[in-house]
Amino acid sequence: MRHFLDLSDAGGDAIAAMINDAQDRKAARQAWPKGRADADAPLAGHVLGMIFEKNSTRTRVSFDIAMRQLGGSALILDSGTSQLGRGESVADTARVLSRMVDAIMLRTDDHDKALEMARHATVPVINGLTDRSHPCQIVADLLTVVEHGKALPGLELAWLGDGNNVLHSILEAAALMKFNVRVGTPKGYEPEAEFIDMARAAGCKVTLTNDAREAVADADIVVTDTWVSMGQEHVHNKLAAMAPFQVSDALMASAKREAKFLHCLPAHVGDEVTEEVFEGDQSVVFDEAENRIHAQKSVLLWCFDKI
Repeated sequence: MRHFLDLSDAGGDAIAAMINDAQDRKAARQAWPKGRADADAPLAGHVLGMIFEKNSTRTRVSFDIAMRQLGGSALILDSGTSQLGRGESVADTARVLSRMVDAIMLRTDDHDKALEMARHATVPVINGLTDRSHPCQIVADLLTVVEHGKALPGLELAWLGDGNNVLHSILEAAALMKFNVRVGTPKGYEPEAEFIDMARAAGCKVTLTNDAREAVADADIVVTDTWVSMGQEHVHNKLAAMAPFQVSDALMASAKREAKFLHCLPAHVGDEVTEEVFEGDQSVVFDEAENRIHAQKSVLLWCFDKI
């Protein structure tokens, strides 16, 4: 059973194959209607069950359109309208859905729920986001980086802001795809040591700094995310700590001239990034958002052993 709970479930070779497949399928669809199925419709007749315990725009739409383009279909469950939200166990939900759909995508707060779902499901389970990691987002990010002419091995990627689930998956990707990460965070907001150790053990250079300019210096890619995730408390203290890590034109000037700016969205323009950077020539955030569809398609195909 091919579950996709973290990038290491697939491995570096499979991630590279996903990126190649996504590029090919995207190129083959130029000027097509978004809902038209790919020529081979490789998942015709397949149904993806999508469980949302956290709000979503890109994950919800991209997985739905991904399934349509692969020839299949998707259905949505959320905690407010399903028995999962009324106390039915994750294990029972997994066993029921496994008899009704061909794969399950879960977007939730607790990574243990995704692990529990995978333990009891007899169909592939995909992590659409947890508090630990966001692997589907990073496949789209890597696709975007490659599309814009950057080779992954040896890439210098700078992260600014909170050491969150997106950064965890970036560090995991660095270990698999052999690029370096400079992490600029306020004191006390560093990523979990497990992910730093993973990247370093794979031979990647991981720099931890409390200086935003040091993190960005000569970077190929600059990445940030919202400073406050859904449901987090102590917002005012956190915003004050994060303020020196705002991505501005002045900060981007420290990166390489051809550096690109990424943000997984939604963005709080004026907080983690200025409008000038967000709307500027170096920003590829909307390419990145669109690529969630193409990345999701390749993740799904990998889960069904078609990549």
